[in-house]
Amino acid sequence: MRMAALRYRTRNLLRYLDGFSHTCIMVVGDIMIDQYIWGKVDRISPEAPVPVVEVTSESLLLGGAANVVHNIHTLDAKCCVCGVVGNDDMGKHVMGLLQALGIANSGVLIEEDRPTTIKTRVIAHSQQVVRYDRESRKEISDASVERLMANIRHHIDEVDGVIISDYGKGVISQDLLTELLSLARDRGKIVTVDPKVSHFTDYQGVTAITPNHQEAEQAAGIFIHDENSLIRAGQAIRDRLNCDMVLITRGEMGMTLIEKENKIAHIPTSAREVFDVTGAGDTVIASFTLALATGAPSAEAAVISNFAAGAVVGEIGTACVSLEALRGVIRSRGLNKAAKIRGGYR
Repeated sequence: MRMAALRYRTRNLLRYLDGFSHTCIMVVGDIMIDQYIWGKVDRISPEAPVPVVEVTSESLLLGGAANVVHNIHTLDAKCCVCGVVGNDDMGKHVMGLLQALGIANSGVLIEEDRPTTIKTRVIAHSQQVVRYDRESRKEISDASVERLMANIRHHIDEVDGVIISDYGKGVISQDLLTELLSLARDRGKIVTVDPKVSHFTDYQGVTAITPNHQEAEQAAGIFIHDENSLIRAGQAIRDRLNCDMVLITRGEMGMTLIEKENKIAHIPTSAREVFDVTGAGDTVIASFTLALATGAPSAEAAVISNFAAGAVVGEIGTACVSLEALRGVIRSRGLNKAAKIRGGYR
């Protein structure tokens, strides 16, 4: 089946952006710090065939679920966060960064014997030289799960949607998902998931899931090598989870939205240049969920998230896009463009 062309109008996309400031999203997931060590390389080590990086600066940024929160904040929407950090300097830094943004950190719990997850990237001449992680992947304690759920129950009626940001660092477990998804369904809330393959069977009945190409391939057990295999993988995931939609992010190939009733949309990338995809998935799920929560049809919500991702991959390091920057990108690159659509779309 060939895809027909659907033209979306810039003014429609911008209209949904106008609703972001009236929207509140809850983010539940693995909070971390993205540490960047910036430098330059002029020589190779005499001790081993590795570059010697002369460090010039360092930055500490919100990562993981906290980066999703940061993206929602820069898109001018309201948000709350539920997660866990350690009783350490990086945990305190997470609290301070959230507080500086004006985001309540009461939903961030401290586990005494758990380190705050840190992903450290060494960057030289705009290229990542190495990454090293400090983390614990063990599940959080039963007491922490209950405290998180108490916070979620307290705030669920205040939000328009829930994002599950699963990095496999121990916050998202089967027990938490079972109770959270039941609660969200009872309240009629949108639930979107940035998934971890090992937890796929636990995401039953969510509104949408946003795997990347490799995650979709692993979850479906289908080698994705062309458009048909991509669509079969997305349909397999959708059917297995009984979810409304699967949005597969594909890097420089853009993204593909697969829904029920054989509705499929491929949105080519809007990025002019790709320097760094770090955090792009956080931007996608934040903007996609916000757009759905404002009433945008799923294809238009995917287009909005595609423009948002295109803005952040043009920067080095974990980045967010502001609402005004997103408006500008859509105005300059999005006027009456066509996405490839097939099935129920017209």
